[in-house]
Amino acid sequence: MPDPISPKHYVAPVETESIAVDAVRISDKPSNLWRDAWFDLRRRPLFWFSIALALVFLVMAVWPTLFTATPPNDQCYLSNSNGGPAEGHPLGFTFQGCDIYARIVWGAQTSLAVGLIATLISSVLGLIMGALAGFYGGWLDSVLSRVGDIFFAIPYILAAVVVMTVFKDIRSVWILALAIGGFAWASTARVVRAEVLRVRQADFVMASQALGQSKFKILLNHVVPNAIAPLLVVSTLGLAAAIVAEATLSFLGVGLGSSVMSWGNDIGDAQASLRVAPMALIYPSIALTLAVLAFVTLGELIRDALDPKARARR
Repeated sequence: MPDPISPKHYVAPVETESIAVDAVRISDKPSNLWRDAWFDLRRRPLFWFSIALALVFLVMAVWPTLFTATPPNDQCYLSNSNGGPAEGHPLGFTFQGCDIYARIVWGAQTSLAVGLIATLISSVLGLIMGALAGFYGGWLDSVLSRVGDIFFAIPYILAAVVVMTVFKDIRSVWILALAIGGFAWASTARVVRAEVLRVRQADFVMASQALGQSKFKILLNHVVPNAIAPLLVVSTLGLAAAIVAEATLSFLGVGLGSSVMSWGNDIGDAQASLRVAPMALIYPSIALTLAVLAFVTLGELIRDALDPKARARR
């Protein structure tokens, strides 16, 4: 009898191409939002220009003697009133005979100090109120949201005018910064609340809850660090708005005292001699514009870099 034929067994060929495609290189570093944002920002020349311009003004505010050796008020002579550029005085003189360039350099200290302190106040208040409202929800969210709506409905410039009028005898950088930042936090709180509402639904938050961590610890250790990106953008743009607010209040005569050097005070003082000496007003206005432009541009670039949809459109 013929030998029985053994059944044939077929084995599918190994797909080397799909294995190569699906392979994961362990050595590659995982990507995240901040690394992608930095990779996007460092390739943009406008980012480095705005950073350099902002650093110039910050260094000018901290170390004004690096930019000028002329005292801003000690060498004011009426004989130089509204005078043009001279040796050692490249921008000329004010109506009181003071060096315009020296006053711009020393005025950056006051203007940026008000902007930074006001931004810090509004950012801290907005972060606390927005994070608590968004994470805990319920009646706390309702109460904090209604309080935020009240402050949001009040223009902070108008509120600062009232505050500075009431405290006209003790006007200072801290009072002005508190008047601006104390009424400008509502918009920051709204942004933080919306981001916290998104982050608290993430899997790592649910995992932390399953491990028995307290809500407050989860909020501090997990939710806030992952919801801080929009706050950075809002704070950068808010810094520019606070600098403009200081200049506006000083120009209106309800900001800092006339003895305090700031860009707003110099612009307000120079308006009386605008027809005969316009440069005394134009030069501090240019400094104010460049400072605001640097921080606004920086905030816009950071916002685009932290938005994945904006990166995809480019």
